Amino acid sequence: MSENLQSITELGNPKKPHGEAGKEMLSDMNEHHSAVTAWGIGFLELCGKERVLDIGCGGGAALKRMASQITSGHLTGVDYSPLSVEMSRKHNADAISDGKMDITSGSVEALPFDNESFDRIITVESFYFWPDPDKDLREVFRVLAKGGKFLIVADINGDAQLTTEEEANVRKYELFNPTASQLRDMLANAGFSDIAIHKKEGTNWICAEGNKQ
Repeated sequence: MSENLQSITELGNPKKPHGEAGKEMLSDMNEHHSAVTAWGIGFLELCGKERVLDIGCGGGAALKRMASQITSGHLTGVDYSPLSVEMSRKHNADAISDGKMDITSGSVEALPFDNESFDRIITVESFYFWPDPDKDLREVFRVLAKGGKFLIVADINGDAQLTTEEEANVRKYELFNPTASQLRDMLANAGFSDIAIHKKEGTNWICAEGNKQ
């Protein structure tokens, strides 16, 4: 990461993006996280009719990618950063206009949705910042429908050999970076079953999967 990009990230605040630096950071993240996002979405096994929720939708790139796979279903994005909501809406204006997608403000601490509202839920590069991961996972479980699937996607994990720069960023931004074993236990404690941990060879990428019976 360049010194300029580091300063943009710091000014934009990756935990809750804001301001002009936040806009630049979110645009960069849309591009930088494209590959890991595509890899993670593959584990959702979308057939086109699902009700899908993206928690911490950021700049809206994951929603846009999934929109190409959803035909008769519906997509919802939620983020507690007003700037992220604004940018996600702009990035997905066509899908929103077509009635295929909604993007709303809200926190994973108290998701503004009824019980069992979604067939698929995903969070990409945002679990690091969840305020109370154990409690928040139970909130995700609440809004996931029976037979549904939830994915946590990240490009680093607690088992990986991180670079000096990555380790510094974990400390600087106080990222929660659990191991695969921790993720498995947390998902189980929240009520998820058929838990699977996916890793991509040659990378530090991880996708933790939990299902609801």
